[in-house]
Amino acid sequence: MLKKQTVWLLTMLSLMIVLSVYYMTSKNDEFAYIDKGEDDSGEVTNDRADTDDEEETEVDGTRNLGQDELFTTMRMEIRDKRSLTKDRLESIVTSSTASVDEKNKALENMDQLDDITAKESILEESIMAAQDYDDVLVRSEDDKVHVHVKVDELSDDEVIHIMQMIRDEFGDVKVNVNYQPTEN
Repeated sequence: MLKKQTVWLLTMLSLMIVLSVYYMTSKNDEFAYIDKGEDDSGEVTNDRADTDDEEETEVDGTRNLGQDELFTTMRMEIRDKRSLTKDRLESIVTSSTASVDEKNKALENMDQLDDITAKESILEESIMAAQDYDDVLVRSEDDKVHVHVKVDELSDDEVIHIMQMIRDEFGDVKVNVNYQPTEN
């Protein structure tokens, strides 16, 4: 009988293989993102890219993800990565060989992961409630927060509002706001 960890490992490896094939076979201009962040002078930058309508293609038994599936896949990747991290931290907490300091640090890191996940979820719902967006994905990495919005066009005022919402929740972090056009 396979252990739970082995099943998770095999699941993650197969997901990584599928995503690797997808990214290697996708066109470079398939995704459109706006990088609206602040440069060193504090000025908002606005780089726009346009794409054609996305089409699904079959490649070696895998298919390119549609735009609706992209955010879902990214959420699953983030959740799986955090779940594996939490499992490792839980094993430290339950370990009989770990010191009290190591266990406390592991518990602190678990709480921090839960806090970040909750903040991201709240921000996604708040941003979607503030405007009529099809979907929003917020992900935090180190001292940077990436916001992906599914909308045809994103104005500078909307970007500034989103950036302020992120800073209100996460504090003074670098914010990267991108958009992806919706399917028509």
